[in-house]
Amino acid sequence: MIDATASAYVFDAYGTLFDVHAAIAHHRAAAGPEAERFSEIWRQKQLEYTWTLTLAGHYVDFWTLTERALDYAFARVPSVDHVLRARLLDAYLKLDAFADARAALAELKAQGARLAILSNGAPRMLAAAVEAAALSGLLDAVLSVDAVRMYKPRPEVYALAAERLAVKPSGIIFVSSNRWDVMGAASFGFDAFWVNRARLPDEYAELATPRQIPDLAALPRTAR
Repeated sequence: MIDATASAYVFDAYGTLFDVHAAIAHHRAAAGPEAERFSEIWRQKQLEYTWTLTLAGHYVDFWTLTERALDYAFARVPSVDHVLRARLLDAYLKLDAFADARAALAELKAQGARLAILSNGAPRMLAAAVEAAALSGLLDAVLSVDAVRMYKPRPEVYALAAERLAVKPSGIIFVSSNRWDVMGAASFGFDAFWVNRARLPDEYAELATPRQIPDLAALPRTAR
């Protein structure tokens, strides 16, 4: 039985359901010995752009920011051949889902839960990733920040889920692997779970401490 107080589960996409380092993993041999560093820079700049633009009152869609962050990574790590650019972007559009993602969603769905994605991703990015991972039949909604033209952790983003699902914030279990995203969701009033795959130290101690799980497989039995 799922928690009777929870009417819906809302998942972050990138880093939570989809492996953001899967694109470089498919081309690790061609990328060379600095592949992991390259991928970390790509991801960090992608997120940094969302935060700085939102703080400055600007909006550029997530796919464009993904391209810009990739170009920055190429500039920082010149040992990675720029000829990989198109292949890396194609792989990012159809990122691999984590091995536990579909099973966890399917178990929650079988228990009667409503499921949604709430993501920084642009709509076409999310549509491609969801289709590639065969998750569409499990989801009641796929929500993009594009609707409000600002990025997490702005409260307007989390409000999208509550409004679309017609559920009060306290009735939503929010699940993310990004601690800053969990902070934003908890601040908005969601019951937040942190998927701490990398066993990172906790942050934002002055705010609500989230429940931690090591992977998505633990979610159905923990959120009861």
